[in-house]
Amino acid sequence: MPGPFKTEAIVLRSIRFGEADRVLHLYTAERGRIGAIAKGVRRPRSRFGGRLEPFFRTQLVLHEGRGELSTVTAAETVHAHPALRERRGALERATQACDAVLRLFDAAEPNRPAYHLLCRELALLDADAATATRAHGLAFRLKLVLAAGFLPELASCAACGDREHLSGFSASAGGVVCDGCEANAFALTPDAHGFLVAALACPLAEAPEAPDSALRQADRAIAETLEHHAHVRLRRVA
Repeated sequence: MPGPFKTEAIVLRSIRFGEADRVLHLYTAERGRIGAIAKGVRRPRSRFGGRLEPFFRTQLVLHEGRGELSTVTAAETVHAHPALRERRGALERATQACDAVLRLFDAAEPNRPAYHLLCRELALLDADAATATRAHGLAFRLKLVLAAGFLPELASCAACGDREHLSGFSASAGGVVCDGCEANAFALTPDAHGFLVAALACPLAEAPEAPDSALRQADRAIAETLEHHAHVRLRRVA
């Protein structure tokens, strides 16, 4: 029913609208993706200040009307993540993380694991500049794929179930494949396979490292999985 409601949200994107407003793409634990408008937020004396910028974690009061956009009526900062904005690497990783959530979770349906994963990612990037590595970015994206329900098979051949001789990856088959089922697959080295398994098993703060060649293959495996099963294309993690 239309009316006011409270929610905690991460600001994924902020777009200028009219002379003083902004349209916000928000991700929340309780409602999933929400579109909202913050009226007058770009005025110097706006009551919102800078609390509705991308990467802010905020406690919001919104009013849901008959249109597609709710209206922000109050905002209180939970975590501003100021440090990540001062470091290029962390800023790029935060942008990639929010963009991935924006594209992969486009419905007003709650996904608490995805929300808490994004909160954790932004907090880590804010706390430690060393976190902003390619390996860490891929570990986040793989865990996001898990939260979205599109995780590929990594333990055995996705085509025949064999647990030995896993040498390729096929998004159409559903994951890693063995030597005998590698048609339409690309080569996946033991280092790349090991990275995918370890990145999934380890806490996000302990994302494993791997050679660049292995990370490129892992990135391709994640990207092709999302393109084939979720019909979502994300920028590769550089």
